[in-house]
Amino acid sequence: MSASVFVTPVLIILLLIYCARKKVNCYGTFANGAKGAIQLCIDILPFLVTIFVAIQLFRISGLTNLTADLLAPVMDFIGIPKELTELMIIRPFSGSGSLALAEQIFSTYGADSYIARCASVIMGSSETIFYVATIYLSQTKAKRLIYAIPVALVATLVSSIIACQLCRIM
Repeated sequence: MSASVFVTPVLIILLLIYCARKKVNCYGTFANGAKGAIQLCIDILPFLVTIFVAIQLFRISGLTNLTADLLAPVMDFIGIPKELTELMIIRPFSGSGSLALAEQIFSTYGADSYIARCASVIMGSSETIFYVATIYLSQTKAKRLIYAIPVALVATLVSSIIACQLCRIM
């Protein structure tokens, strides 16, 4: 039996001891946190629905394929195989959509191929930027977040280029 089995119970016991020492009502505090989480879900629901609808419209309209075809020569020039162009476009928008594309890449090219290794690294090292931004930015009071998404997109592109180059030499 590994030590990781005991991590959660030990953390809960330590939390209960800490609450007892500080004379904090654990149950009431937990219930208030759960109540706040429900309100948060209600508050962000319209933003989530909007981003999901936009993602589906983008994919169903064929714009992803068109954009991938247009960007393929540029992506190939900077070291990203053209087979990964659609994955690079979909990944910032949709986790499940990019996972389905990655599965197609594995089926088509084999799990040990260069393209599949690049797809794996891209999937593991990038995030669904627009989904995360929808969640975080919908609840923040900060006004100067205009650069958050462009910086995240550039960072994802640079990390994908570097990842593909590393996969090429490994």
